[in-house]
Amino acid sequence: MKAATESKTKLYTAIVLCVVAVVAVIWVLLPSISSGAPATHSASPAVRAKVTTADTLDPRLRLDLLASAEGVKYEGKGKNIFRASTEPVTIDRVNVPPLYRDQRQAQQQNNTPPPPPPINLKYFGISNSKGEKPKAFLSQGDDVWIAHEGDVVNRHYRIVRISPRDVEVEDLLNNHRENIPLTQG
Repeated sequence: MKAATESKTKLYTAIVLCVVAVVAVIWVLLPSISSGAPATHSASPAVRAKVTTADTLDPRLRLDLLASAEGVKYEGKGKNIFRASTEPVTIDRVNVPPLYRDQRQAQQQNNTPPPPPPINLKYFGISNSKGEKPKAFLSQGDDVWIAHEGDVVNRHYRIVRISPRDVEVEDLLNNHRENIPLTQG
């Protein structure tokens, strides 16, 4: 019974608040509706002057405002914004350090390809269960793989041989093999 009384009280309170809101909106809008101008009884004289000049529907030209706009002179940086072509821009030449330039020239002269990048896998464990092929535990950053001999890891490296001391890995993209020793820690 108490819940029903609280609901009725909330309903009556909501109705009273809605009626007060409607009366407040009518009271604010009534002066502007009757006079045809917005209500400015609470605004300062400067705000009232702006509101009345901006909101009037006077079709006449304001020559004083036009004259003040005509008096503005364009003072740019000497660039003609109406011209399609631009003036030539000079770009300073960047000097390549001699060491890099010499290495690049030496490689081009010898026609030797640069050495393949090292395989950055870490071999940190092995699992030798009876009846199963050995499994190598490999990681690269936060990624960890468990691989058998012949498996491809990270779509890039093929496991060639697994031993307790090291694992032989082939880089399929660079056709390069490397032995990665077992590391602890």
